Amino acid sequence: MEIGQIVNEENGKPLSSFQLQSELPTPSPLSQPSPPPQPVRNLIMVAAIAAGIQFGWALQLSLLTPYVQLLGISHNLAPIIWLCGPISGMLVQPMVGYYSDNCTSRFGRRRPFITAGAGLVAAAVVLIGFAADIGHICGDPLGNSGKPRAIAIFIVGFAILDIANNMLQGPCRALLADLSDGSARKTRMSYAGYSFFMAVGNVLGYAAGSYSKLYKLLPFTQTKACDIYCANLKSCFLISIALLLALTILALTFVREKAFSGPDPGSEEGNGGGKHHTEVPFFGEIFGALKDLPRPMWILLLVTCLNWIGWFPFFLFDTDWMGREVYGGEVGDKLYDKGVRAGALGLLLNSVVLGVASVAVEPSAHAIGGVKRLWGGVNFILAACLAFTVLITKLAKSTRHSDGLPAEGIKVASMALFSVLGVPLAVTCSIPFSLASIFSTDSGSGKGLTLGVLNLAIVVPQLVVSLLSGQFDALFGGGNIPAFVAGAIAAAISGIIALTKLPSPPADIPSHKTQAIAAFH
Repeated sequence: MEIGQIVNEENGKPLSSFQLQSELPTPSPLSQPSPPPQPVRNLIMVAAIAAGIQFGWALQLSLLTPYVQLLGISHNLAPIIWLCGPISGMLVQPMVGYYSDNCTSRFGRRRPFITAGAGLVAAAVVLIGFAADIGHICGDPLGNSGKPRAIAIFIVGFAILDIANNMLQGPCRALLADLSDGSARKTRMSYAGYSFFMAVGNVLGYAAGSYSKLYKLLPFTQTKACDIYCANLKSCFLISIALLLALTILALTFVREKAFSGPDPGSEEGNGGGKHHTEVPFFGEIFGALKDLPRPMWILLLVTCLNWIGWFPFFLFDTDWMGREVYGGEVGDKLYDKGVRAGALGLLLNSVVLGVASVAVEPSAHAIGGVKRLWGGVNFILAACLAFTVLITKLAKSTRHSDGLPAEGIKVASMALFSVLGVPLAVTCSIPFSLASIFSTDSGSGKGLTLGVLNLAIVVPQLVVSLLSGQFDALFGGGNIPAFVAGAIAAAISGIIALTKLPSPPADIPSHKTQAIAAFH
């Protein structure tokens, strides 16, 4: 071994130059001075914002579709409103990521966008919750007749809410990457914490949405234009605003960013990559980022895209599957309603498992030999669970009681399926984002833009599934099973590519080795 050569303590082999460069960014006159290591509590406070964001998302999933029908939007048109989410995700997250990478505000790069996003969420939720009241003031009739003004206000509020949520999520994740000090391990732990708080928000949201007397805590929410269901939704959203603003204010008060005046330290410009930094329009920058993505990022995008093609059919139709296939009901009848409520309970169990599994992501990855093995393995679990819906559906039909209800064993199997899916969901909500942050060191774009590009691999499958799954199911005789089977195939392919093609991220170098390398250079 040559004098001064650095070895890996785990296997005693010399570290390659690629590993050294991956671990330690090359100093550059353009790069900012390295900030002091962030205490863990700062990472926790930023990750906790996810609980406030996800509280609102859970309320959207559980309450808003019935609410829009009360306002007069037909059941067939209601799904079109949900396209606001993926459409805004395609544009807003990459755009916010790009501008936050280049933000030179004295308050920091990410904090101004997080503040604006939280403020917009509050405004949007007020518009949504008070849509019926505002519509009535503007001339909408009372009763069950159509409320066109309330519908218009709701749609505007819903669009703002989706934009605001995307403004929040991207910078929050990018800030976690910034605060992780370039440590791959700390980055993975930060995103696992973000996933954990997402689970907390889900549990709070589903629990609040299922409690029908929450409006009594805020009695002013019930008005002539807003019945008990509407008042309960309004109360839930007001509580979600309070939680989100409290968590955001707490994080932004105690977590400080260093004012930025140059290229992103994680980009090639910031690391002396030899590229001349010039200002270019956003769309030129994002197309340039896609063009210059390194091979690991392209593989990551492919694995993520296939992974979400597996997830979205279940996200869209999980409670409908419980009502139709498992409980054998039709929309509007008692069996269907029982199945939907059972599906809501399954989602609650799923969120509990998601929270527990999020804590175990990092030790599990270490135990089985790396994050790509973990991600590939849980994709096979996702595929197996989606395929298992076929067996549950067939057994539910053959063992149905005289009153139409499925056998107790089928109910237990369905709840078990929802619960087990919390494990791959925990990995899906953390590992891809941490890998993107780690791989962005080799990219010509900053972490914010890189995470926005990763979001494209999530929202594009969502658009495809939303637009085509209904026709696909009808082609094979209706029901939700064809979409689940297609999702299972996509998840299995995602797992194979993750295990065979996705590069392993570089392991962290202990601090004393960092000092040795610095001295060596």
